[in-house]
Amino acid sequence: MEHVKQGSGVLPAQAGTQNNTGALIIVTVLFFMWGLLTSLNDVLIPHLRSIYTLTYVQAMLVQFCFFGAYAIVSLPAGMLIKRIGYQSGVVTGLLIAAAGCAMFYPASTGSYALFLLAFFILAAGITVLQVAANPYVTELGDPQTASSRLTLTQAFNSLGTTVAPTLGGILILSGTVLTVQQFDLLPVVEQLAYRAKEAAAVQGPYLALAATLVVLAVLFALAKLPKISHADDAAAAQDGQQVSIWSQRHLVLGAVAIFLYVGGEVSIGSFLINFMGESQIAGLSAADAAHFVSYYWGGAMLGRFIGFAVMRYVSPGKTLAFNAAVVIALILVAIFASGHTAMWALIAVGLFNSIMFPTIFSMALNKLGAQTGQGSGILCMAIVGGAIVPFIQGFLADHMNLQLSFIVPALCYTFILYFGWKYAAMYKEDAAVK
Repeated sequence: MEHVKQGSGVLPAQAGTQNNTGALIIVTVLFFMWGLLTSLNDVLIPHLRSIYTLTYVQAMLVQFCFFGAYAIVSLPAGMLIKRIGYQSGVVTGLLIAAAGCAMFYPASTGSYALFLLAFFILAAGITVLQVAANPYVTELGDPQTASSRLTLTQAFNSLGTTVAPTLGGILILSGTVLTVQQFDLLPVVEQLAYRAKEAAAVQGPYLALAATLVVLAVLFALAKLPKISHADDAAAAQDGQQVSIWSQRHLVLGAVAIFLYVGGEVSIGSFLINFMGESQIAGLSAADAAHFVSYYWGGAMLGRFIGFAVMRYVSPGKTLAFNAAVVIALILVAIFASGHTAMWALIAVGLFNSIMFPTIFSMALNKLGAQTGQGSGILCMAIVGGAIVPFIQGFLADHMNLQLSFIVPALCYTFILYFGWKYAAMYKEDAAVK
């Protein structure tokens, strides 16, 4: 069974319920912060695309570098956390993310490549946070309600993603945005001045975020949190009773589902401002469209609070499959309709995205025991889908058109529908055995 170490003693997990509640509140703050940082990318992509006159594929290098960090850092982060523990792992992740935010200051006076490096370092810190915090939440209570508990904390992650686009629109996109044609008509000196002014708009917000992350790291280091261990599972591993992590089929399928889900969600968010700027959709400016991106992420926040309650009574697998089916239908409406119908259909995807990540994550970690940390590292590595899928959609948007390119995330959600349905069947089998 799982144990919670408090001080020098080892107590059953149930005995630390009050401490677990406090720990859950503290960790929830982290979910808010990395949601805020991740969603700001949706504002920076059109901003940088305008500054550096990028194609869609070039602009998607932001997400490629950001989510590519998950592929490179996740497994080392899992090993690091196994050595130093969850709490120290979170502090380390916060400090790395703060360094990434601070790098936006010199990047704003340099080239696009420096911005991409800053995104990578920031994402490396968030990856360490993800690897530590997600399994930590699943272990702070009854395993049967892990999906519900992780969905609740992810709701505050969605609060961060909801606030970020509006905040970024005010602080970063409030200046005059030139079209490629308007930019090309400017003298070279004015082009350089325009780029410098617009790039500098990110300095203040990201320096403030860096300072906030450092403060959080200090507070988190000083907090008294329960330490999770898997004493019995570790003993079983020493006896040679533990199987290979890759033989856990639900983990492998869950990793594929995480790859495609994050890819689909990030792809939609990345292109949403440009999508609403299309003449046949809404013709909105980037600053005006940024406010509507908040509705996309706000829907995810609302849906997670609803999902927290629903999944205490309804199978997580069935809930996941239903939501995936609705998302596919909404994306198809966005592709083949026009005007506000298409716009609101794509925004509504956020509501049904809500429970997907925490539900897939907790289902994939189910019954892994001492392998939970390693499994979390694999799942966080699968978040690299956020780098690959937007890149593919960007290629289609450049060579076809932006609206039709949304077929890419629609295809991603078909696998999630399959995974949810399959897990619902597994859930019935487990219940029958019990």
